[in-house]
Amino acid sequence: MRIIRYFLISISVVPTAFFSHSCHSQEPSIENARLAMKTAATFYRKRVATHGGYVYHYSPDLSVRWGEGLATTDQIWIQPPGTPTVGIAFLSAYSATGDTYYLDAAKDAAHAVAYGQLKSGGWQNCLDFNPRGARVNLYRNGKGGGKNNSSFDDGQTQSALLFLIKADQALKFKDPTIHEAAITGLEAVLAAQFPNGAFPQVFTGPVRTQSSARPSYPDYDWRTEGRIKNYWDMYTLNDNVAGYIATTLIEAHTVYGEDKYLDALKKLGDFLILAQMPQPQPGWAQQYNYKMQPIWARKFEPPGVSGDETQEALETLLDIVEYTGDAKYLKPIPSAVVWLKKSLLSNGELARYYELKTNRPLYMEREGKVYSLTYDDSNLPSHYGWKIASRIKEIEQRVKRIKHGKPSPQASDDEFAEEVKTIIQSLDQQGRWITVSQGERLVGQPKIRAGMSYISSERFSQHLTTLSQWVSEH
Repeated sequence: MRIIRYFLISISVVPTAFFSHSCHSQEPSIENARLAMKTAATFYRKRVATHGGYVYHYSPDLSVRWGEGLATTDQIWIQPPGTPTVGIAFLSAYSATGDTYYLDAAKDAAHAVAYGQLKSGGWQNCLDFNPRGARVNLYRNGKGGGKNNSSFDDGQTQSALLFLIKADQALKFKDPTIHEAAITGLEAVLAAQFPNGAFPQVFTGPVRTQSSARPSYPDYDWRTEGRIKNYWDMYTLNDNVAGYIATTLIEAHTVYGEDKYLDALKKLGDFLILAQMPQPQPGWAQQYNYKMQPIWARKFEPPGVSGDETQEALETLLDIVEYTGDAKYLKPIPSAVVWLKKSLLSNGELARYYELKTNRPLYMEREGKVYSLTYDDSNLPSHYGWKIASRIKEIEQRVKRIKHGKPSPQASDDEFAEEVKTIIQSLDQQGRWITVSQGERLVGQPKIRAGMSYISSERFSQHLTTLSQWVSEH
């Protein structure tokens, strides 16, 4: 089914005449779409991949690779939009065309991801095939060494598992390396779930801490007290931990059919209901201690009720409602939406943080390595998202659709055709989608200045998926 995209990257595409003979037609041909898919996929698999995997961005001549900073040819990235993102796009192309070239490319990527599975069962943001490399970790395969910290941050473990589950299904569960990595990873995820349904940011083994408390505001001076070094062991929602996990559990239950994945999903929903802060701020915090009070994370991440994590919590609850059909997960939404509307900034955005109880937008200013709390947004550090686009309207519309049993909206056929034509036309002779930086902040924050050209794994994956949808529907 065609999906509608609410998020578009603000980058320009270098035009080319490679497929220009199709641009005057009313609708792009299936042949041109298939040719563009195969040309782009061949370039990405044969020229871009190392060890079967991918990083975030590349210079056009492939001499420079960026993940979280510069990457070596022995390093690939797991965190989106890294190897799992590209691999899932290959699987979409295989589903649309039946061409095993895409399945083989996905299989290569899945084996690369499986190589980097940690002994604890999950993944870090990247993996290093050099046993003495700077980013090597303690891999389950016995290679490498060092840390064993599996991470849910930014969808790291979740995206790896989502891809492996899909690859396992596409390969009819006959590849033992991929199947074993998927099942082992899922068992580790289940063991990392707290009894109350929450998840930590990082895990090295099963968790045991139980809290029956309901969320409350700290009774101490949170500005100067209560900082916890190992915040990553606490109940975490930061960077959509819950949303990524929910998607993975839904896929696991869909593919493998075992109730334990559905039970874990429902427990996660129960925790989101539990974790909603009381009045006067019925939203969600980024992370909580075992007493269910908002806590500090990094030195620029204070306790507070978060505009971003609140929206992500609502979207995750809606995902759970749609999959389980249980309307109880709708109950926290009305009061949270009212709070979000009250909290809108003058420009229509939401602050990442709102001060506990007062609800004043809360920011940080920075001098050297020292951060200071402030209500002033005129001198914000550029490395963090202090203000967030409001998705309140989309959330309200989705609630209405769910209550009335209506499907999600789709782009019109004409809009879809124009998008496909643009994608086909923008592919160059080498099979590259080259983008030109407009000075935007890229994932991983590589030092790409305005005007620089680069190749993006995210853009490749988006375009290949869109072309796959087009072929599927025509």
